[in-house]
Amino acid sequence: MTKAAIIAENKEIAKEYKELLKISYRTLSAADKKLIRSAFDVAVDAHKNQRRKSGEAYIFHPIAVAKIVASEIGLGATSIIAALLHDVVEDTEYGLADIEQMFGETVARIVDGLTKISALEYDSNVSLQAENFRKMLLTLNEDIRVIIIKIADRLHNMQTMDSMPEDKQVKIASETLYIYAPMAHRIGLYNIKTELEDLGLKYTEPEVYNDILSKIKDSKEEQDQYIKEFSKVLEKSLDDEKLDYEIKGRPKSIFSIRRKMITQSVSFDEVYDKFAVRIIYKSDTESEKFFAWKIYSIVTDHFQPNPMRLRDWISSPKSTGYEALHITVMGLKGRWVEVQIRSERMNEIAEKGYAAHYKYKNTEKEDGGLDDWLDKLQETLQNEEINAVDFVEEFKLNLYAKEIFVFTPKGDLYSLPKGSTALDFGFHVHTEVGLHTRGTKVNGKLVPLSHELKSGDQVEIITSAKSIPSANWLNFVVTGRARSKIKSSLKAEQKQIAADGKIVLARKLRSLKITLDERTINQLVGYFKIKTSLDLFYRIGAGIITNPMLKDYAAARSNKFVSFFKNRIRKPSFPEEINKDELTFKYDQLVFGKEEEKLDYKISSCCNPIPGDDVFGFVTVNEGLRVHKQNCPNALQLQSHYNYRIMPAKWIDSTQQEFKANLVITGIDAIGLVSNVTKVISNNLHIDMKTVHFDSDDGIFTGKITVIVKNKSILDNLVKNIKKINGIDKVTRV
Repeated sequence: MTKAAIIAENKEIAKEYKELLKISYRTLSAADKKLIRSAFDVAVDAHKNQRRKSGEAYIFHPIAVAKIVASEIGLGATSIIAALLHDVVEDTEYGLADIEQMFGETVARIVDGLTKISALEYDSNVSLQAENFRKMLLTLNEDIRVIIIKIADRLHNMQTMDSMPEDKQVKIASETLYIYAPMAHRIGLYNIKTELEDLGLKYTEPEVYNDILSKIKDSKEEQDQYIKEFSKVLEKSLDDEKLDYEIKGRPKSIFSIRRKMITQSVSFDEVYDKFAVRIIYKSDTESEKFFAWKIYSIVTDHFQPNPMRLRDWISSPKSTGYEALHITVMGLKGRWVEVQIRSERMNEIAEKGYAAHYKYKNTEKEDGGLDDWLDKLQETLQNEEINAVDFVEEFKLNLYAKEIFVFTPKGDLYSLPKGSTALDFGFHVHTEVGLHTRGTKVNGKLVPLSHELKSGDQVEIITSAKSIPSANWLNFVVTGRARSKIKSSLKAEQKQIAADGKIVLARKLRSLKITLDERTINQLVGYFKIKTSLDLFYRIGAGIITNPMLKDYAAARSNKFVSFFKNRIRKPSFPEEINKDELTFKYDQLVFGKEEEKLDYKISSCCNPIPGDDVFGFVTVNEGLRVHKQNCPNALQLQSHYNYRIMPAKWIDSTQQEFKANLVITGIDAIGLVSNVTKVISNNLHIDMKTVHFDSDDGIFTGKITVIVKNKSILDNLVKNIKKINGIDKVTRV
C-alpha cells in the first residue's frame, strides 16, 4: 500500500471509531469511553497485520460488530469492549490472561465464550454441527451477551460476504438460516433476524432473491404513494385527539414474501400484504394501553378490520418482551393493509430486543431478563439422553413458534408455542405433572391428550401417580421440552425393564445349563438379529423373547450354529446363509410422517443409511422420495434450503411394534367378575387396554375388550390368565 493509502485508511478507522461512540444507544460515562478507547487500541495493535478477503484492514470488522452491538442491539460498554476484542484471542498473540488483566473478568469471560464458539463453527457433519450448537448454547447460561455479540458478528460477516468463494457463501448462509436467524428471533432482535434471513436467501437462492428485490424496487414508488394516501385518511382524526404520533410504512422482508409465495402457492403480485403501516405514539407508561386502543378505534372507524387478524400483544406480551397491537384492515382500492400500533417504548423493545426491554425496567443488570428461558434451556442442554440433532430440530421448533395464551383452572396465564397440545401444557406447567398426566380437560370437557389448544382455552390436567408416558405420547406433543422429557422417561423405563430382563435371562439360561457371559450375550444378539445387549435384556424383560425361543437358541448353540458364532464374533459381516434383504424386510420397516405411512423410497448414496439409523425423507424433483441419515453431509443444506420438502421418517423394528387385538369373553355372571378381569389386564405393564364393554343377560355375561400388545406371546399369556378367573368360560380372539 502507498503512504497516502495508509493515511486515508487510518483516517477512515478513526472516523469509524468516533461514530461508534456517537451512535451508542446507552449513555457512556468518561470511564466507559476510556476503557473502550483502550480496547480499540488493543484491537488495532492485535490485528495490524491482518486483512479481510476484500482487502480492507481487519480492524474494520470488530469496529463494525461493536457498532451493531452499540446501536442496533443497544448493549452497554462491557459488550462494546468485548465486541472490539472478540477475535483478538483466537487470531493474534494476545491471550485471555492479557484481556482479563486489562479489562476485567467479565470481558474476559465473554471473549472466551466467543472464542470457543468460533472454534466450533463450519463443520460439514450435521451431527457434529448439532453437538457444537448445543455446546454453543451452554455459553448462554454463563452470559447472554456471548450469543448476542456472536449474532452481531454473524450479521456483519453476512453483510460483507461478496468477496468469498461461492461454496463458502452458501455454507455460511445455510448455517445462518439454520441457527442464527432463529436465535435472533428468540432473543427479540427482529430487525437483525429479518436481515439475516434476507441475506441468507441472497446467497442460498440468489435468483429468487434478486427477482423479488427487483419487483419490490419497481413497486416502491406506488407503495410509498399508497401509504401516503392511507396515512392522510387517518391523520385528521388522530390530530383531533391531540395524539403525538408518527406513521411509517415498512416493506415486508424478501424472505417473508418468499415464504408466503411458497406456503400459499401464489405469485409475487398475489401476496396481498407486502408492506405494513406502523403508528408509533408518545405516551407515559400508565396511558399506553388506553392510547393504543384509542388509535385502534380511529383506524377501524375509517377502515373495515379483518376480525380474524387482530393480535393483542399489549395485554399479553410475547415471551420475547414484544408488545404491540396488530390489525389487518381493508384499505384504499380494496387492498389489505397490516397496521401495527406501538408506543415509543414498545417500538424500542421491538427494535432492540431485551436490551431495551430491561432499560425500561430499570434493572441494575446491563443485559438480563432471560432467566426463565435460560432455566428451561439449561435443563434441556444438560439432558444427556437426547440426541444432538433431535435437540437442534426440537429447539428450533420452539425458537420460531408463534405463541398462544391459555389459562389454568385458577386463571393463571401461560404462553405456549402455536400448535401445542393439552399434553404439552402438562409438561409446560411442571415435568412431574406432564409425566403423570392421566387425562386433560379443555374448557370443562374431557379431550384427548393430542387435542390442539387455542388462545383463550382453560386447561386442566388430571394426574395419577400410576400414569407413565408411553411411546405414542411422542405423537401427541410438539414442544421440545415435552419431547425430551417423554424420551428420557421411556429410556428410564426401558432400562428398568432391561435390568429385570437381565436377571430373568440369567435364571432361564441357568436352567438350560448355559452361563450368561460376554460370549453368550454376543451369540444371543447375533442369533436374534438385534443391535445391542440392552435390546436383548429389554426383549427378555418385556416377554418378546420367550422360553421356546431361548430353547431353540440352546439347541442351535449346541450343534450346527457353533461354527457360525465363532465367525460371527470375529467378523461383523453376515454369513452367506443369512439374507440381508430378508432380515430387513422381516425386522425393519421405514415409515414416513406422523401417520407412519409406508411409501416408495430410494436410499441416498451420499450417506447410505441402514436400518436403525436416524433418518429423514427428502422429496426430490425427479427421483421421488430419497432417504438420508440425519448426520448426512448434505442434511444441513437440505434442511436450510428446502425445509418444506423434508419428511420425517423412522425405522420401525417389527419385533417392537404394537398390535391391536380384540377379545370376546363369556362366562357366568358374578359379583366382582368384571373387576377381576380388568385387574388382570391392568396389572400387566406391557398391555394397554383401549376399549371395554360388558353385557349381562340372565346370569350369563359377555365382554368385549380391545387391547394393544407388543407381540403374540404377551397376548397368549393374557388369555391364559383371564381363563384362570373363576366363572370365565371362554376367551376368544376375534
